[in-house]
Amino acid sequence: MRRTARQVRLMAATALGLGSMVALTHLPAHAASTVAINGGTTYQKIDGFGVSEAFGQANSIRTAASATRQQALDLLFSTTKGAGFSILRSIIPSGSDSIEPKAPAGPSATPTYVWNGSNDAQDQGQVWLAKQAKSYGVTNFYNDAWSAPGFMKTNGSDSNGGSLCGTPGASCGSGDWRQAYANYLVQHARFWASAGLTPSAVGFVNEPTLTTSYSSMLVNPSQAASLLSVLGPTMKASGLSTKVACCDALGFNNLPGYVSAVQGNATANAGVGLFTSHGYSGAPSSPIDTGGRPLWESEWSINGSTWNTSWDDGSEGSGLTWAQRIHTGLTQANLNAFLYWWGVSSTSHDSSLIGLNGSTLTPSKRYYALAGYSRFIRPGATRISATTGDAGLKVSAYRNTDGSVALVVLNTGTSSTSATYTLSNAGLSNGTVAPYLTNGSNSLAPQGTIALGGGAFTANLPARSLVTYQISGGGTGTSSPTPPAGAACKVGATVNAWNTGLTEDLTITNTGTTPIDGWSLKFTLPAGQTIVSGWNATFSSSGSQVTATNASYNGSLAPGASAGIGFQAGHTGDTAAPTAFTLNGSPCEVA
Repeated sequence: MRRTARQVRLMAATALGLGSMVALTHLPAHAASTVAINGGTTYQKIDGFGVSEAFGQANSIRTAASATRQQALDLLFSTTKGAGFSILRSIIPSGSDSIEPKAPAGPSATPTYVWNGSNDAQDQGQVWLAKQAKSYGVTNFYNDAWSAPGFMKTNGSDSNGGSLCGTPGASCGSGDWRQAYANYLVQHARFWASAGLTPSAVGFVNEPTLTTSYSSMLVNPSQAASLLSVLGPTMKASGLSTKVACCDALGFNNLPGYVSAVQGNATANAGVGLFTSHGYSGAPSSPIDTGGRPLWESEWSINGSTWNTSWDDGSEGSGLTWAQRIHTGLTQANLNAFLYWWGVSSTSHDSSLIGLNGSTLTPSKRYYALAGYSRFIRPGATRISATTGDAGLKVSAYRNTDGSVALVVLNTGTSSTSATYTLSNAGLSNGTVAPYLTNGSNSLAPQGTIALGGGAFTANLPARSLVTYQISGGGTGTSSPTPPAGAACKVGATVNAWNTGLTEDLTITNTGTTPIDGWSLKFTLPAGQTIVSGWNATFSSSGSQVTATNASYNGSLAPGASAGIGFQAGHTGDTAAPTAFTLNGSPCEVA
């Protein structure tokens, strides 16, 4: 494996303390700034943050001493003691430990699958780990194959590259293995589902431009589209809610070619529900047009032989470097998810966030940088506008489904900075602000709470530090929906469908000239659609007629302002968007 070829053992272990308290409101400040948070301007929905424990690292946790094992799980998945990671990425084995260790007579022959989901060691211990993660509330399991089994490939091995037989330019005497590989991936997902761990997504390749001595497969864009034109319909016919992902590219500079090829093949395009890329050869720093589908940074780390626990030493492995990478990915590439490579690793080098040496766990500052986002920005949150004129501050804000706001501020300057924060259209005017500080001497350390009054608060940020503000409390309240004179509205709808389910994001815009104080959106679902759950609004339905009523934090819409809501629904085939939108009784334009 590329990341274990340069392993080093942890030379020294440090204590796991979360750091000391720093009174953020009393630090000497050398500059004054303002930060404006506007919930009326919304961006992408956040699916979550996560890690992988592939290539045996899940077993390293499983076989550790009881106290160490519990501490590792808490550090990874607890929202009070750890990072609260909500996505677990697992490898789909392709060698002798795969679900099809023996080659069938040919691509059309009946395969012999092998599975023992009750065995804690199944899939390199990843099934066990996923069950532990589920006990913390994790439901987002992304399973990704590095390669097809060797007998399906041009080189006869699951390692050292080679291509899938039957894809363009990969002709094999044994025949076309695309359908057999699609069946294999779907069956693996079914096995996980039988263990109560239905994958949210399945990927068919990892870093498709890279040949390695471990499991790897070369897949160019046209080959990806060819396979996806088979895998997509096969997954849809399975009855699973699992999305098909493409293509875990080596870098975001590689991904657009795959997206373009997929979008140029109607069958492949209809079957893909998620686009994924790593950050190695190209960082996520600008948007990619995915046709409305989520975009994940699904793996990134430092492929070195060092173990760096520094916050701000100027190196690639430092916490401050990763805090800036996460911020850029979320705010400039509009990522829906951000995943590091390993969470806990017994090899203790920079490919992991937390080192495991014997019974000692040592989180790096990279871990705390990511935890400053992942613990507080929960799945389903929506990024909202956060702006400042201070070039030294990197700010981003997220409205969670419970109405709280997570504000993450990175001070890249060399002086502490006093800033006044104002919140508008966020449903929060009075309440509590709880800061958590990470820098050279603090690790997600809780600070003294600050009062939110009149939609504003002031705080000082230490130099070269990351502070997450968890904002909650009272708002302006919700009044009865009343249509203002001359009100007008526009509704935009984005549908992401799979098998028998779909999600739909709706954007409601006040195109009138007067504010709306409380709203009720009504619409008609296509035949066969039934709402399962929703976010950012209260949904009720009678047959195909649905009413969505504003939450406490998004009921006020100034002229030109928007509110983002959404829902998940089941369907029997018709995946079209709703029709006949009205807001407070007035018909809406469809964007």
